[in-house]
Amino acid sequence: IISSIVIIVTVMLQQSQQQGLSGAIAGGSDSFFDKNKGRTTEAKLAKITKIFAGIFFVLALAAGVVFTILSK
Repeated sequence: IISSIVIIVTVMLQQSQQQGLSGAIAGGSDSFFDKNKGRTTEAKLAKITKIFAGIFFVLALAAGVVFTILSK
């Protein structure tokens, strides 16, 4: 439950990627922040989201295995 709540909160805190395809077509310019994406708050939130998504997946898989074993 805790990992799913953390995933929800971190996803809600992230900014949407509105530029996406239209920026590629229009030739969006690279800024200082685009070049240093790994150090921004957005990058940290994305990394936290990936970590907790992995934790959630492993816990869900483990719970499924445990409940399958216990139900036999």
